[in-house]
Amino acid sequence: MTIHPESLPARGTAIVTGASSGIGAAYARRLAAAGHDLVLVARRAERLRALAAELTGRHDVRVETVVADLGDAGDLDRVARRTAEDDVELLVNNAGINGYGPFAETDTALLEKVMAVNVVALTRLARAAVPGMLERGRGTVVNVASTLAFAGSLPPDPLPVRAVYGGTKGYVVTFSRTLAAELDGAPVRVQVLCPGLTATEFHLTQGQDPVAGDAARVHDDGGMPVEDVVTASLRALETGEVVCVPGLVDGEAVDRIAAAEFGLRSSSTSTLAPRYQNPAQQ
Repeated sequence: MTIHPESLPARGTAIVTGASSGIGAAYARRLAAAGHDLVLVARRAERLRALAAELTGRHDVRVETVVADLGDAGDLDRVARRTAEDDVELLVNNAGINGYGPFAETDTALLEKVMAVNVVALTRLARAAVPGMLERGRGTVVNVASTLAFAGSLPPDPLPVRAVYGGTKGYVVTFSRTLAAELDGAPVRVQVLCPGLTATEFHLTQGQDPVAGDAARVHDDGGMPVEDVVTASLRALETGEVVCVPGLVDGEAVDRIAAAEFGLRSSSTSTLAPRYQNPAQQ
């Protein structure tokens, strides 16, 4: 699929978190090829430097690297300050960790870090970016979630044990959709990208520490190529899809979720549902 230049935001600076590998690195390559200056954020300095050298060598763009752990409050402050600067026209909130494991057995500190990176950092950076985008009259925020956001009723095996991770990605979907509705008619676009299994190194670690080594790897589970995931996201920006699910053939499935939500919201009445009433009430 060819992504035309008009499908991308105006060519200001794009900030990409989690840019040292996988989906983040694929975004960086596509955005650099489209002429965006870049701010690449990740924990692995060597990988960031290598990617920056690659992109500046191939494209006439400026690339900043910010070595930061978004689960650390001080590092998040630094990245938020950069995100709030007036050259930023695109924020890709891609950084995330999984913390997979049984809820009762997984280290509490790891679960807190999952929430800090997947929820707090993503929200904080969006909050840093959006006011300036609104003032300047242009901007785009892409928040990366997961199809596991829609898998709350499914048990593990073959899906991972994921209560906290799934909860954080459910937040990302709801936050992004609600923010997009709030900004409807404004010159700022919001998208939530929900990839399924993707050919990255994401499953090689729970996320407390990054995957070691300078070379990008792919977990044994395989999955959709990262280039296709990013292609879907950029195409969805062009067509105005708020919820982008790269492997979803039936695009109307998202509309059916909205219809089901409307039905649930219609239950906000002063009358107790019959199934909860005791026989005397009935």
